[in-house]
Amino acid sequence: MEYRLLGRTGLEVSALCLGTMMFGPWGNDDRDDAIRVIHHALASGINFVDTADVYSAGGSEEIVGAALTGRRDDVVLATKFFIPMGDGPNRSGGSRKYIMRAVEDSLRRLDTDYIDLYQVHRPSPTTDVEETLGALTDLVRQGKVRYIGSSSYSGSEIVEAQWVSRERNLERFVTEQPPYSILVRGIEEDVLPTTQRHGMGTLTYSPLAGGWLSGRWSRDNPPVSASAARPGHRFDMEYAANQRKLDLIDDIAAVADDAGISMIELAIAFVIRHPGVTSAIIGPRTMQQLESQLPALDVTLSAETLDRIDAIVAPGVTINPNDNSYGAATLAPAARRR
Repeated sequence: MEYRLLGRTGLEVSALCLGTMMFGPWGNDDRDDAIRVIHHALASGINFVDTADVYSAGGSEEIVGAALTGRRDDVVLATKFFIPMGDGPNRSGGSRKYIMRAVEDSLRRLDTDYIDLYQVHRPSPTTDVEETLGALTDLVRQGKVRYIGSSSYSGSEIVEAQWVSRERNLERFVTEQPPYSILVRGIEEDVLPTTQRHGMGTLTYSPLAGGWLSGRWSRDNPPVSASAARPGHRFDMEYAANQRKLDLIDDIAAVADDAGISMIELAIAFVIRHPGVTSAIIGPRTMQQLESQLPALDVTLSAETLDRIDAIVAPGVTINPNDNSYGAATLAPAARRR
């Protein structure tokens, strides 16, 4: 296993981070099997585990907590807050009131006294970032949290948060967690250069682009359309950008074949070999999926292979902008010129 420094913290984390969104009713609802997958990941050298309170409404955190019994101090444990965890007001967001409640709930579910990396799952357009950073700073000083991070922040939001931390003498975000894959390269234009300038660790998620780069789908076997529920969503096959993905993954598969590796290995290696990426979050649901992703650690992509990928999807380009998951507030109807 390759280990890398997490920004400027001095903490060392594995180049692959185990994401646990698929453990619980959202994915693998066999608790014992999910724990076996986590244990296998740890045995393979992964020392970085990422979850969130919202995953399976807390179920993922409970599974992770059970899996880490007796080995908690050997793992860098990350979780997230922000997305609603119940009906009614003040059950979500970045306010001090909610953060103080959310952290206690996560600590209980994770069965731990501290969280290594506590992350804001999304930026809030209605909450002053100083409010959020102030509450998180108190948690660090109380010993409940070791480090704090952001997720799906735009470049400008990252810079604002860093400035507020310095100006107000608050804890600073030491990491950012954005989406990144061959099909979702938007962060190369702004977010990655920004995190590098500020010495932050970057934990990218969805290296397989939600399954598009797993080899599961093709022009002859497209995803089932989700247009009725979420028009433009990454699996909406009535959306032109997703139709284009089907053509591109055939070209990407050919690159993988010529390199003598699977498309999964190509996709993950592409992400973890970017100099601005600290760790790529993989999200296996089963043992088989985990074992198909681990070999990517041993893959080094040649300059020719990288050039071919760039010719298929240009640097900085996201095929379906809805896959970016950041910048939503900036492009919301109320913020547009019309």
